[in-house]
Amino acid sequence: MSPPSTGALVLAATPIGSHRDASESLRSLLADADIVAAEDTRKFGTLLRRLQVAAGGRVVSFYEGNEEARTGELLDAIAAGRTVALVTDAGMPSVSDPGYRIVRACIERDLRVTALPGPSAVLTALAVSGLPTDRFCFEGFLPRKSGERRARLTLLAAETRTMVFFEAPHRLAGFLTDAAEVVGADRAAVVCRELTKPYEEVVRGTLTSLREWATGGVRGEVTVVVGGAGEQRTGVDDALELVAARIEDGEKLSSAVRGVADATGANRKELYEAALAARKDTA
Repeated sequence: MSPPSTGALVLAATPIGSHRDASESLRSLLADADIVAAEDTRKFGTLLRRLQVAAGGRVVSFYEGNEEARTGELLDAIAAGRTVALVTDAGMPSVSDPGYRIVRACIERDLRVTALPGPSAVLTALAVSGLPTDRFCFEGFLPRKSGERRARLTLLAAETRTMVFFEAPHRLAGFLTDAAEVVGADRAAVVCRELTKPYEEVVRGTLTSLREWATGGVRGEVTVVVGGAGEQRTGVDDALELVAARIEDGEKLSSAVRGVADATGANRKELYEAALAARKDTA
């Protein structure tokens, strides 16, 4: 991967195992970036030696202890047109590693954030989204039919973790429409299109604004990241509706109650007794 023509923060995943797994894109970036911000400069130096690559730019430390103080310096460099590569000891920056704060800061200053090609669009999209990365879940492709899709989204409405979805480009507008109506029109979300490819596009907003953006049609591979619900407890009546939806999908009562209670904070015993009572009333 050649450095971007304008300033950018490049999230660069490093091998989680052998250095032999490093891509040519990673080698090129480390050699050409203006600045490499490394979680541990000593471990990064070891990686460079194993890759037989010389860092072409300045190498600075970027770890939990100095992340806040260093971010401003790196943002100024990006704003001045420089390429800043962010690497951690292993794996993807921002996912349980330093990176989330600087990604958010770049977004706030309207600076470009991208990532090297990696093994998973899930982690790549999550890392560049700017949404919380400490807890997340991957939901894959939801059902194609709107009714079935809305039923699944109803089960996820109270999910407090950041959610990652895959979606076909021709179904994206429908997905966003259902999500806005079921999960919440003002819920923060990010659509990532053609990640790590020449026509990469990352669009941030609410589910409503993204729905309007997608109405004109979207092409390419799409990953959608949706912010989690605020921490709150759901009443038994509302939780019962979620249990009923799970049972309609074929889940057993005990499993449905356990899943809804864990997701919503509803009291499991009270919910189970209410579900049994509801079942008797409809028998």
